[in-house]
Amino acid sequence: MKTMTCIEDLRQTARRKVPRAFFEYADGGAYAEETLRANSAELHRIKLRQRILVDVAARSTKTQILGEWVPLPLMLAPIGLCGMQHGDGEILACRAAHEAGIPFTLSTMSICSIEDVAAAVKKPFWFQLYVMKDRGFIGSLIERARAAKCSALVLTVDLQVLGQRHKDIKNGMTVPPELMRLDTLLDIATKPRWALSVLRGKRKSFGNISGHVAGMDNVNSLSTWISGQFDPALNWKDVEWVAGLWGGKLILKGILDVEDARIAVKTGAAALIVSNHGGRQLDGAPSSISMLPKIADAVGSDIEVMFDGGIRSGQDVFRALALGARSCMSGRAYIYGLGAGGQAGVARAIEIIKNELDVTMALTGTKSVGDIGRDSLVM
Repeated sequence: MKTMTCIEDLRQTARRKVPRAFFEYADGGAYAEETLRANSAELHRIKLRQRILVDVAARSTKTQILGEWVPLPLMLAPIGLCGMQHGDGEILACRAAHEAGIPFTLSTMSICSIEDVAAAVKKPFWFQLYVMKDRGFIGSLIERARAAKCSALVLTVDLQVLGQRHKDIKNGMTVPPELMRLDTLLDIATKPRWALSVLRGKRKSFGNISGHVAGMDNVNSLSTWISGQFDPALNWKDVEWVAGLWGGKLILKGILDVEDARIAVKTGAAALIVSNHGGRQLDGAPSSISMLPKIADAVGSDIEVMFDGGIRSGQDVFRALALGARSCMSGRAYIYGLGAGGQAGVARAIEIIKNELDVTMALTGTKSVGDIGRDSLVM
């Protein structure tokens, strides 16, 4: 892992090690992938203000997230199917995050269940929730997250319907993989280490759902149920319902509009995440970074503003902090690490981002995360 000097190194290694359907599931976006590309491209256009002869010997990347001190303003984002990037992927990623001292967010669409992860780690983690049509099941998921002592609930609010991802359809992506397809079978046959890790994993399907919904007796019925469960009737009253059931720290993920951000403040949520779902939902939506300063200016004094969308480096974290975020989520960066090297790969992804942020702070004359602001950029 030490030869992996940047997130792109991890990405290229994961591309070689993980079957194409699952690599492209994590790597790709919706429709023409315009928003996916914009997330990274518009971050990279923001230039940093180089400063010289500033004493930065005592600099620190420490900050607070939801009132708790962490060594880095970074969280691992919820990503579905981590266990199909590497066996027991959610457990391995959570362990790496905890060793680094940062939050890990378990997806509703994870392979390992809430209970699997809770039994395998020693610290609380966050749980990400999709509100589906079966409200009874959602209520039980919230109860399970509370029983597992999850320390925050991340409610994803930008997936009333599923944005089409062309690559998933073309690859015939299923969970577990459909071995009747010759191209899938041949692809897996060339990746024996991946196959062995998945075979040894605790589960091969959606752990939070399989066995918890009546009538889900096979993979096909489970997949059919999931595809029909995303709810186009989802609205702000459902946020109130979830908040009432949960009773703990609530984070709203998927805010990309100033008006929506102002409404989010009124829900009493602890934080909101400026996000366009990694370019996986509304293609043609603005990049997350283009909306961040507008949202931060509108509500930043009333709610903790987090950022998600295109974070691949410590420089990207610095840019988002400078434009109003208190902390950042990254998904694909650690997923590439997971596919490249399991827990060690996730740890390396976190280490790369932390080291890059530290060096960036030094070269911009910045001593603390709190000192990063718009005057840290060339505007």
